[in-house]
Amino acid sequence: MKKLLEASHAIAEAVKAVRPDVIAAYPITPQTHIVERLSDFVADGDLKTQYINVESEFSALSACLGATATGVRSYTATSSQGLALMHEILFIVSGMRLPVSMTVVNRSLSAPINIWNDHQDSIAARDAGWLQLYGETAQEGHDLSIMQFKMSENEKVLLPSMVCIDGFTLSHVYEPVATLSEEEVQKFLPKYKPVHAVLDPDDPLTQGPIGFPSHYMEFRFTQEKAMKDSLEVIGSVYKEFSKKFPVEIPNSRPKSYWHIEEYRAEDAEILLVAMGSVCGTIKDVIDMQRKKGVKVGLVKLVTYRPFPGEIVKNALKNARKVAVIEKAFSPGMGGVLLSEIAGALYEAGKRPALRSFIVGLGGRDVTLEHIGKIISMTKDDKGSREEWVF
Repeated sequence: MKKLLEASHAIAEAVKAVRPDVIAAYPITPQTHIVERLSDFVADGDLKTQYINVESEFSALSACLGATATGVRSYTATSSQGLALMHEILFIVSGMRLPVSMTVVNRSLSAPINIWNDHQDSIAARDAGWLQLYGETAQEGHDLSIMQFKMSENEKVLLPSMVCIDGFTLSHVYEPVATLSEEEVQKFLPKYKPVHAVLDPDDPLTQGPIGFPSHYMEFRFTQEKAMKDSLEVIGSVYKEFSKKFPVEIPNSRPKSYWHIEEYRAEDAEILLVAMGSVCGTIKDVIDMQRKKGVKVGLVKLVTYRPFPGEIVKNALKNARKVAVIEKAFSPGMGGVLLSEIAGALYEAGKRPALRSFIVGLGGRDVTLEHIGKIISMTKDDKGSREEWVF
């Protein structure tokens, strides 16, 4: 069914169709609309779940940890300082191999206090052992929020996941969305069946005990193996979803989901790499530049963790120049995506020239002119390897 929905509400519709057993909710701008809408569903009797109002984001994720450890499906959502407050529990959930699903509505981190969008919050959590998927549109936010449960709960993965969407610039925007019915989602997503033993008063066990030096590394090794194995699982879920729910409505659901989306990249001499809603602006500028004869294209990352290095390398190998457009940075190092792409290309025989452009921090508009400037600077080799575009 096609509806005109706020992106946050489209995600709430997806979560409602999944029917998680537990939802832990704490409001934080700009995520609040998701859990507000879910609370409406619960109050109206349209969603049967244990909806827990907690006193903090730390408690929200802790509640999901406890719920999933008892063998049920759980969900929460957060932003910015809320995700930062969860930081300790992010590692515990992943280390305990609990497939919690979460939406992160990306927002800048303080200080100074800022409620608008960049990717610093989720990028800062990239090493916590969670799958990270980034949506460009309300449709992608809806679809990825269904797929993430199937990815996380696969017995080869058993890792938590976060679907990241840009705060305000996407979360509060209304777009046409082809929503799936609960019946369709339930056929796609099997009932959650824990692979391992769960917490049960009638059959006591310990989860997450002390890990002595004699075996701690083995736990971390299996976690890393699961993260690497998840790349294939994620790809198979993308493929299955795309096959079961083909495009019937123009300008709505993507023709197919994959770890990356390539836009006019086949013959591109200059490739831009980016994540999130800024990709819509980039596509418009690419169309304008193509009319001027500039061979430029886009590689949009949908899967960020695990990082699809080989796929990215193959997508970039024929470009002469690559400009990485990112809404986060690592102080003292610069663009995070740049370093990861450089690592992926390290062993490639033919490597394009790489540059990083930091944009949109704190919700600063990323305009058509900004993207045009980035393309021009890349084409003419102007500026340094890392540029901040204001």
